Amino acid sequence: MTKKETFQDAYQALTNLIQDNQQSFYRLSYQYVKNVDTAMDLIQEAIVKAYSKLHTIKDISSIKPWFYRILVNENLGYLRKNKHIIITEQLPEDIVSTSTDLAENIDLYQAIGSLSEELKTIIVLRFFEDMKLEDIALITHTNINTVKTRLYRALKQLKPLMQETMYL
Repeated sequence: MTKKETFQDAYQALTNLIQDNQQSFYRLSYQYVKNVDTAMDLIQEAIVKAYSKLHTIKDISSIKPWFYRILVNENLGYLRKNKHIIITEQLPEDIVSTSTDLAENIDLYQAIGSLSEELKTIIVLRFFEDMKLEDIALITHTNINTVKTRLYRALKQLKPLMQETMYL
């Protein structure tokens, strides 16, 4: 296979990933910034960055964690630059699944929002994006044991928050 064919394959794989996972990208980005427009802007910036760096990808099969890493980094970079912004926007209904009670979902999103960025990333990627721990390790640039530890710590922190809201 020529370099041009490899690039075309990577381009097509990235295009398919973006088309097939728009809602997932939005949900992930919204978890960080809590603003619809900002989340959409960050997704767009991540897509532009991914296409401009597409030539650097070595293995097309790793394009999903590669793109998620770019998206997570865009969101974290935004948060670092905009620490002074107070987020007051309510959770939009299209981010919440219609199969469960809206109030429970809002409580869950608020509880996840109270976690540190590193724990929030692990929870969102594992449970909302249904990613394997190995892929999460690639995305977060950590080893698998660190991912497991952070996942356990996040779940431990979420449990009392969720139990508290269930009894109110």
